[in-house]
Amino acid sequence: MAIQTKKVEPHWNYFLALERNLDELSRYVELCENNFGCYSIEIARILLACGSEVDVVCKQICKEIITKPRANKIDLYRDQIMSTFPSVAGFEVMLPQFGLTLTPWDEWRSSKGVPFWWTAYNKVKHHRDTEYNRANLKNMLNSIAGLFVMNLYLYRDKAEVGDLAPAPQLLHVGERNFRGITHSGNRLVFVYKLGN
Repeated sequence: MAIQTKKVEPHWNYFLALERNLDELSRYVELCENNFGCYSIEIARILLACGSEVDVVCKQICKEIITKPRANKIDLYRDQIMSTFPSVAGFEVMLPQFGLTLTPWDEWRSSKGVPFWWTAYNKVKHHRDTEYNRANLKNMLNSIAGLFVMNLYLYRDKAEVGDLAPAPQLLHVGERNFRGITHSGNRLVFVYKLGN
């Protein structure tokens, strides 16, 4: 029997794997405001994985914007990405099951802004002995939401026509960026409105 293959999107698949980790975590730690300060090894692991992947995905987006990008850190990513996609800063991510709405790139509205969760990621990465408590639920939720947004912009051609599958289970976009639902084979997929 022959095997048919189709191009897969490794960054999307990695995001979905991290989202599954979040789903598993939610069985033990309720994703709610009362627990935003909760920190643990598992929350730290997800935060570090998301932060590292955000770095990689932002770099990739910058390569698509400028052939030879100089962006290699968050403030340079901000400058390049926001010059092409200013709507990133106001992009809302929802976790409807938990009644949460996040705006992970909100600090990018300021020309010098750095997301609070990115600062926490770096503190935990480099100074875990003194900054471990920053590996908390609030920072981790915003980091995975930030990764979701960047993946949508990285794969925007697919995202805007409903070809980015499978769909996330927990994270959804706000109304402003939701175009509708369609199907891909036997799966429902979301169609996104990204704009600039």
